[in-house]
Amino acid sequence: MTNLFISLYIKWFFLLTPFFVLSVFLSLTEEMDKRAQHRLAIRTTTAVLVISLVLYFAGNPIFSTLGITLDGFRVGAGALLFLSAVSLVSGKKQRPEPEDDADVAVVPLAMPITVGPATIGTLLILGAELSTPEQKLTGAGALVCACLSVGIILFSASSLKRVIGRMGLNVLTKITGLVLSAMAAQIAFTGVRNFMS
Repeated sequence: MTNLFISLYIKWFFLLTPFFVLSVFLSLTEEMDKRAQHRLAIRTTTAVLVISLVLYFAGNPIFSTLGITLDGFRVGAGALLFLSAVSLVSGKKQRPEPEDDADVAVVPLAMPITVGPATIGTLLILGAELSTPEQKLTGAGALVCACLSVGIILFSASSLKRVIGRMGLNVLTKITGLVLSAMAAQIAFTGVRNFMS
C-alpha cells in the first residue's frame, strides 16, 4: 500500500499542475498583501480538496449511470489530458479571467485552473480503477496530501517567487507538461489495449 500511495501521490500532484497554478496565483494576487494572499491560498486549497474528492468518488456512479465504459472514458480523457500537457509545454495554456461576482478562490483558481476538464476526467478514471476499500482509502489519502501540497505551494507563493523566479516557474511548468503527456499516453494506451483484447 505504501508503493500505491507514493505512486498515486505523484500522479495527483502533477495532475493538479501546481506550478502553473502558482504562476496564475501570483498574477492574480500582485496587489494583495501577504495576509490576503494566505487567506486566498487557504480558500483555494479547500475548494480544490472538496472538488477533487467529490470527483474521485463519483467515477463509478457516473460511468454506470451514463452507460460509459471505463476504457472508452480512458481514451477520451487521455486525449484531453495530452492536449492540456501540450499547452503547458508550449506555454499557451489559457488563464481564465476572474468574473466580477465570483470568488477567485473557486473560479478561476480551483476550477478550471487547478481542476480543469483534463484533470476531472483523470480523477474519475483513477478513482474508478481502484476497486477495494483499502485501495480507495489509500487513493483518497494520496489525493488529500497532493491537494495540501499544492496549498503549501500557494501559501508560500511570495517566498517561492523570490527563490525560483518567473523563469524557474516556466521551466517547472513545462516539466509538469512532459509528465502529464506520459500519463495521458499511458491512460489512452490502456483504454485502446483493453478494447482490442
